[in-house]
Parts: sequence; structure tokens; C-alpha cells
Amino acid sequence: MNFAVAIVSFYSNHCKYKDETRIIGKQLLRSGTSVAANFRAVTRGRSSAESYAKLCIVIEETDETLFWLELLKKAALIDVSQIEQLITEVTELLKIFSTTRKNWKR
Repeated sequence: MNFAVAIVSFYSNHCKYKDETRIIGKQLLRSGTSVAANFRAVTRGRSSAESYAKLCIVIEETDETLFWLELLKKAALIDVSQIEQLITEVTELLKIFSTTRKNWKR
């Protein structure tokens, strides 16, 4: 949830001013908040298989979020100092979720 709030805040503060950042920012907003929603679904799965499937979605959405952040950075649409913390955080989340999936007992 904290990560989703950070994404919403980032979008609100940095992505509304140019068409390019608004379009990419909306993609970021969708994928970044999806990470939290689908992770919640992992913890509430009715079976191990259902939770594992949701975890796979979490990883996909986390990776997509990283993509949009990297695109904003590499296209120089956002000041690096404004985006670096989110990139670090999403990279760490991706590592955690990927390790969890690798170690999942099915």
C-alpha cells in the first residue's frame, strides 16, 4: 500500500504538466497501484495455486512499473532526483517478489 501511495503522489506531483509525462504517468499509475492490489490478493488467495498465480501477476506489474520509471528517466522527462528513490524501491520489490516466487512450495 505504501508503494502505491508513493506512485499516486509521484504522478500527482510530476506527471500532469506535459502530454508525454501524463500519458506515461497514467501507465505508471495503473501498474504501480496494481502491484499493491494484486499483492493483497496474494495474501488472501483461496488456495496456494491461486496465490501463486497472483504473485506472478505482481511480478509482471512490478516489472512494468520499473519499465515506465526507467522510460521517464531515460527520456529525460523527469528530473533524475525526483525518480531515483522510486526506481530503487521498485527494484527491491521486484527482487523480493521474484525470490518469493522462486522459493514458493507448490
